[in-house]
Amino acid sequence: MVNLTNNNIVLKQFVLLLTFILTISCAEKKYGVQKIVGKQININDKIQESAEIEKIIKPSREKIDADLNTVLSFAPETIDKSGKWQTPMGNFLSDITLEKSNAVFEKRESKRIDFCLLNNGGIRSIIPKGNVTARTAYEVMPFENSTVVLAMPGRVILEIADYIVSERKPHPLSGMTFKIGSDGKPTDIKINNQKLDETKTYYVVTSDYLANGGDNMIFFKKSSQKFDLDYKLRNIIIDYFKSHKEIIASTNQRITEL
Repeated sequence: MVNLTNNNIVLKQFVLLLTFILTISCAEKKYGVQKIVGKQININDKIQESAEIEKIIKPSREKIDADLNTVLSFAPETIDKSGKWQTPMGNFLSDITLEKSNAVFEKRESKRIDFCLLNNGGIRSIIPKGNVTARTAYEVMPFENSTVVLAMPGRVILEIADYIVSERKPHPLSGMTFKIGSDGKPTDIKINNQKLDETKTYYVVTSDYLANGGDNMIFFKKSSQKFDLDYKLRNIIIDYFKSHKEIIASTNQRITEL
């Protein structure tokens, strides 16, 4: 006859043992630092490695520095960014951009650019009095912006004048002039010394950044045609330096207050 009492006791002990084992196995394990190992790194190895890298890049760096420091022209006076509605730097950059871009545009499209509009914030340096180098061009225009020509309806030119007045910044402007009346609104707008014709299409050269609405120049998105000249603004500056012995900014007024 089977002893049920003894079997029950054994079964209970087995269940308790199994429960204890499962509880121990599922309990949160605690970890602690058992050993700290240190290793000495020879700094001379890194110095040697840097010296080898320097040896490789030094010739290229010296060649680039030599190219950037080559004297291309001369500035008899400092060309700076001082001015309320126009600045010497703004006049200079917009004038040479219009001149150099026009040569490319005429050759490709048999058309002339009417005016140039850039942004004051895009000019990052002045041209100091003295020798002018390629490095000067990189300091003035460190960005990779290219020139773009846009076909603009005449009525949109009114928006451009309104924008310039509302911004109250000396944005570089060439080929376009206007006056600011006592009411604070633009008047007597002229393109190439001719009164603005709102029914005409005008060609304006600017940067690809502004052509895409940069600096809130959203009026450029209303153009009917777009021509990418693949001519970087910085290269325009360098090409102008190379072709002129002296760098002189125009002082003629583009915007005047009545």
